[in-house]
Amino acid sequence: MPTLDEIGQEKQRLAERLAKLDAEREKIAAQLNDYEAAERVLARLGAGEAPERRRRGRPARPPAAAEPRRGRGARSAPTPAPAPAMSLSEATLQAVRAHPEGVTANQILDHLSREFGLKVRPNHLGIALQRHRRGGRLETRDSRWFLPEAHHNPAAAERETVSG
Repeated sequence: MPTLDEIGQEKQRLAERLAKLDAEREKIAAQLNDYEAAERVLARLGAGEAPERRRRGRPARPPAAAEPRRGRGARSAPTPAPAPAMSLSEATLQAVRAHPEGVTANQILDHLSREFGLKVRPNHLGIALQRHRRGGRLETRDSRWFLPEAHHNPAAAERETVSG
C-alpha cells in the first residue's frame, strides 16, 4: 500500500505534467491562430488559393462548374443584387420629408419600394425609424412619423436657437 509521501510525490508529478501540457496546448493554439490569420491575409491579397478547410458538421462544397448547364432544366446563375443608390437611413428621411402631413410605417415601406426600388424588411425599417427618433431627426405622433417642427419651419428653428 502506497504511503502518503508516495501519493504526494505522484500527485506533484502529475500536476507538473499537466502544467506542461497546458502550456504546450496554449502555445499550439497561439500558433494555430497565427496561421489562420496569415491564411486570411493571403486569401485577401490573392497570393494563391488558400486551402479549403472543412468545418465541423458541414460537408465540403463541391467546386462550382466551369460551364453553365444548357438545355432543359438549365438554370441561370444568380446575379448579385445591385448596391442601393442610397442608404436606408437617408431614404427613410426622404420618404418622411415627402409626406409633411405625417406618414405611417406602411406608407414609408410603399414609398421606399416605389420611389427608390428598395425592398426593406419591416423590422429593418422600424430600427431605422427608431434610430432617427432617438437622434431627434423624426417624431412620432398618433402612429405617424413627422419631421420635427424645426425642420418644417425655419423660423421656429431660429427662435429655438435664439431662445436656447
